[in-house]
Amino acid sequence: MKRYLNSPSFYGFGVVMLLIIRGFLNAVLPLMDKTEARYAEIARIMVETGNWVTPQIDYDIPFWAKPPLSTWLSALCIKVFGVNEFVVRLPYLLLVIMLVFFVGKYAKRAYLPFFLPGCVLLTIPEFIIHAGVVSTDTVLAFSVTMVMLSFWEAIQENAKKYWKYLIFVGLGIGLLAKGPIVGILTLPPIVIWILVYRNHKEVFKKIALVSGILIMLLIGFPWYLIAELYSPGFIDYFIVGEHFKRFFDATWVGDKYGFPKSQPYGIIWVFLLLFTIPWGGVLILKFWQKRKEVLKNKWVTFLLLWFLWTPIFFTISKSLIHPYIMPAMVPLALLITNWWKNISFSKNILQIGYLVPIIALFACLYGLVTKQLPYYMNTDKYFIEKSSSYDTVYHLNYKSYSGQFYTRGKMKVIGLKKIGLLSSSNKKALIIIPDKDFIKIPQNVISKLQKVNSNYKKSAYIFKDEFLFSK
Repeated sequence: MKRYLNSPSFYGFGVVMLLIIRGFLNAVLPLMDKTEARYAEIARIMVETGNWVTPQIDYDIPFWAKPPLSTWLSALCIKVFGVNEFVVRLPYLLLVIMLVFFVGKYAKRAYLPFFLPGCVLLTIPEFIIHAGVVSTDTVLAFSVTMVMLSFWEAIQENAKKYWKYLIFVGLGIGLLAKGPIVGILTLPPIVIWILVYRNHKEVFKKIALVSGILIMLLIGFPWYLIAELYSPGFIDYFIVGEHFKRFFDATWVGDKYGFPKSQPYGIIWVFLLLFTIPWGGVLILKFWQKRKEVLKNKWVTFLLLWFLWTPIFFTISKSLIHPYIMPAMVPLALLITNWWKNISFSKNILQIGYLVPIIALFACLYGLVTKQLPYYMNTDKYFIEKSSSYDTVYHLNYKSYSGQFYTRGKMKVIGLKKIGLLSSSNKKALIIIPDKDFIKIPQNVISKLQKVNSNYKKSAYIFKDEFLFSK
């Protein structure tokens, strides 16, 4: 066993196993409300309407909160493979696989197994979660990684010429992934690193600054211009609202799509510790042990600045969620890889890291076998998949994004005021009602409802006498 743990195949097998687990979970877990199902539905609508310029949160309602790259990737997969959970999540799994192969060479340079940093990455809870979540954060992390590692490669002796251009390709991709935040998360740590080592003249000789900026603008700028022309007001909302008002004001009332996320200042550090178990703690310990040697190693200093800048930047923001730490996951894995030979019980820690995805797998299998999974998932999928015998699916007061996705946009909204306006009909309707709103329904209507399904926060009903809501 000890010999196997020291074999490169141990890490290769670990990467394959973890990716298979994540892929399986991507296929069997439903899309969750609100965020993941929302982005999936935006991609589905993009394919259905053929509007690839302006993402839509509902038909003819533009989604200004994020640029379209993540939506394009999911929509392209839907276009090719059809509409289901695995397909809409596929781009994020593929990006994660690309990152695993991208960072492997840094292990090889240290005479370590190629898949070691990939194993570390995939045993970081935050990272493996986002190998199967429809969101913008995985694409942003990919673009940040591309910028940072391309910069590092470009300034090395005898560097390949393409690296100095890939820096700006990464920035352009980031502009289309999540906007100017890509520059905010990459340029400061690079500038600080240059100032620490006082090598700006040497660096600028190796960076194609003018042509690089042109490449970045050619990739990112055209869509912003076209988007504003197609949907006036987008740039003001996205640049001013999403990047400044949201960052400095957690109670920003101009948010069209979300809700205030007022967190304590510095909560990003709590997220960083919790969602990087066990490696976050290992990194803190190794940094303390090696603190006097850090500045002597330009690579370690570069990785530390990259890793620390994201939480430092978000420390003063109260409007954030845990996926904001995603850009810090690759430098964390590379720092662990750099100190791997000096980490006591490193392989045991890696085995502990395997427990998180394995536990998730068995929890999912248990939930499927016991039928508890449908009950505890925040999704309308399990209501919708049994609705084929009904002509219309309604949701009380609002449409759920998962409901929209699984009905292919056919879910309708019914308000409390119309519940009393019933007309006899031969048609059938399925009505999804949040439990907290059920008590608001008039008693004479409740007496006509028959529950056919439920989960921990909603129930689905039909009318006993096959009444249908009036329009």
